[in-house]
Amino acid sequence: MPTTGGASPSSSSSTSTTTASSSFAAAPDQNPNPRGNNPMQSLWDSINKARSCIHALAALLSAPDLASLADSDRPARSLLDSPDAYAAVSAALSAPLSGSGDDPLCQWLYETFQSSDPDLRLVVLSFLPFLSGLYLSRVAAASAAHQPSLAGFEAVLLALYSTEVKARAGKPLLISVPDLSQPSLYHFPRPPATTAGPRGSTASAPPRVAAQPSIGVLSPPLEPQIAVKSTKRACIVAIALDCYYKTIALMPSRSKIDLCESVASWAGQDCSCRFELDDKPNPSCTSSPFSSPEIRNFIEDDGEVGNAAGEMGRLGIQERPNGHQCNGGQEGSRASRGSRVPLPWELLQPVLRILGHCLFAPLNPQEVKDAASMAVRCVYARASHELVPQAILATRSLIQLDKSARKTAKAPMMAGTPGTASNPNTPSKPKKPEILLVSK
Repeated sequence: MPTTGGASPSSSSSTSTTTASSSFAAAPDQNPNPRGNNPMQSLWDSINKARSCIHALAALLSAPDLASLADSDRPARSLLDSPDAYAAVSAALSAPLSGSGDDPLCQWLYETFQSSDPDLRLVVLSFLPFLSGLYLSRVAAASAAHQPSLAGFEAVLLALYSTEVKARAGKPLLISVPDLSQPSLYHFPRPPATTAGPRGSTASAPPRVAAQPSIGVLSPPLEPQIAVKSTKRACIVAIALDCYYKTIALMPSRSKIDLCESVASWAGQDCSCRFELDDKPNPSCTSSPFSSPEIRNFIEDDGEVGNAAGEMGRLGIQERPNGHQCNGGQEGSRASRGSRVPLPWELLQPVLRILGHCLFAPLNPQEVKDAASMAVRCVYARASHELVPQAILATRSLIQLDKSARKTAKAPMMAGTPGTASNPNTPSKPKKPEILLVSK
């Protein structure tokens, strides 16, 4: 399979690196306007390209109903918004042998992403959450003796990564950290305190020198990759998710829900510690056994040492059969779609940005917000167990903002109960007419 630069990045997974194992067809012509500068001709070329992609996908999935999407005025956008097409592609990606180097669906995704039509590229990006969820879960679940061939999945991820490498042109992503001692649009610093001088006179503090803004590196320069090495896997998936985040406002709801469900599975924390920041936390998820009211009462009553040891053992952290550590939390009823995977901070950064959009974007449906709410709590529980300070701070902030947003949304509903002024059957006092004073 060719990359953006023309190489063939087909590879198969291994414990340390991935080696080339197959090749895909050549990428289509990326010239957006091969027949001159006629915009109408370019538009028709784009429509014809989208229609040919839809017919190829319908034949690939043996789904003739999808071919009707090609009759639309905007076939690529119709394919993006079609729930039937999304379900058909997701079912094909879920096949046990999918993702190999000779997988025709991965080849279709790769070649479609090379198109100059932005809507066709959005179609490929919409399947990224499902594809990356399957990929990372299969890599984590594979044993050292049996490594499945995932060269097709890796080629699609490398195509997205190579696009971002070319866009950044070897430069890092920088962020300017403001100095709070300087005034801004949202605040004005306190004036410097005056000091008492000799004989009762006052002397002002010396003028403060304007500080230069601090520059932080949000993302270091990206290195071109021709294969998915185990040491670069998290970085490549993170960059692909960052490309997804840039166009997330155009993604269908089902794609966002798939990402939230994949993140919850990656975190792998189904214990009750997920809800310790909610209004009714589970008392079994205390951080220290001495913070339990039962232990405090027992110590105050001067009980026996043996009973204290028993109480401490009952409330202490225990190892669960699936390898997770929790203090007696019960398994959730959510069916996990994948395996627990390593979550380094470089992978968590785009994930948390996507979850933030899913939680607070005003046009998201409620099912997207609910899925994101559960996912961010799973990540918080995972970060709390592994003591990752950046992830703990970020997830705590998202959870608190989510709680505040839900309380704000419930306030009008509570105000609309019978007997209040918002009841439409309750007569309201007529307002006095407004009097406008006009000078002659």
